[in-house]
Amino acid sequence: MTAHYDARETREQAAREADLFSRLPEVLRAAMAAPAYAERLRGCDPAAVTSRAALAGLPVLRKSELPALHKASAPFGGFVAGPPGSFARLFTSPGPIFEPEGRHADPWRGARALFAAGFRPDDIVLNTFSYHLTPGGFIFDSSARALGCAVIPAGPGNAEQQFELIEAYRPVGYSGTPDFLKILLDAAASSGRDISSIKRALVSGAAFPPSLQAEIKARGIDAYQAFGTADLGLIAFETEAREGMVVNEDLILEIVKPGTGDPVAPGDVGEIVVTSLDPHHPWIRLALGDLTAALPGTSPCGRTNMRIKGWMGRADQTTKVKGMFVRPEQVAEIGKRHSALGRLRLVVTRQGETDAMTLRAETAAPSETLREEIAGTLRAVTKLGGTVELVSPGVLPNDGKVIADER
Repeated sequence: MTAHYDARETREQAAREADLFSRLPEVLRAAMAAPAYAERLRGCDPAAVTSRAALAGLPVLRKSELPALHKASAPFGGFVAGPPGSFARLFTSPGPIFEPEGRHADPWRGARALFAAGFRPDDIVLNTFSYHLTPGGFIFDSSARALGCAVIPAGPGNAEQQFELIEAYRPVGYSGTPDFLKILLDAAASSGRDISSIKRALVSGAAFPPSLQAEIKARGIDAYQAFGTADLGLIAFETEAREGMVVNEDLILEIVKPGTGDPVAPGDVGEIVVTSLDPHHPWIRLALGDLTAALPGTSPCGRTNMRIKGWMGRADQTTKVKGMFVRPEQVAEIGKRHSALGRLRLVVTRQGETDAMTLRAETAAPSETLREEIAGTLRAVTKLGGTVELVSPGVLPNDGKVIADER
């Protein structure tokens, strides 16, 4: 597999950035026609937001906020200017969060992810993501059909009926969770059913550890991973290079310090923030709550877009200490008040029968005065007392974790 879905995948990154940011002002203007964005982006001049630095100055919208916002102003929290009937399908995800599907081709941007996994026009795909109320099934269904594949809308469960469909239609591709693929393979082996037609898979929605990857490969299936959400569709995907995931086209992906909207240093782990360029349903700096880090350089597969390491945990590390919530935003605020600090990690433990906090802070200029000042800021910001430990730069791990609950 050396071909690419289209020429945009191999263009110079500078050309891609110029294209994305030339389109962004129009998308911002469309977003600000919706009341919630108009309020959040008050004072924003869309014509001036033509770079990553300018975009980083806009507020983030946290996905964790959406359930309350959608409840307060149903169905979309005031973030969509058009009526619900202007979309093709209307879904809900746990929260609840309400998601619309656009009427244009490949609304979830998944065709190129399937192509990178080896799917081609006229392939038959067994799609086992759920079609019931949530968008998962339709994300992969519409993506496969946009690529020119035929889709078996199987959904999860009911293995015996799925075996009948597989033996009749002989699908070459599978889309679904890696867990359910293993269930199908195990059940087929134990019952003597033939599902050997399946040769490739695009999996998502669950962990795909190396041990399971090796097992699926040993059974003759070449499986690739994709990272996506019910809000945005496919965000990044594996290619034959097997070096991280390539970010999808038509998205601006940032990696920020958890609890802030500030971009991390190159290579540092941080929270994924995505801006989409669909004027009908734009997302402006949607913070997903998922951690990742960017990989340097370009993929050996020839695709030139930004690469990420994949899913590396959750950024929402809010925890309760002595009955009070402590949030990553508060740890970030402490860092902002002390410019001499690098990475921070608030470690929560138990001392006897009491919760205890220790803020570990990197600095190149430790002093007792600085430690005492930080301790005062810790109490002022969190309303809780705790100890402060100053450490050398580079001591704290680069894993995006700012609150470690070790109780």
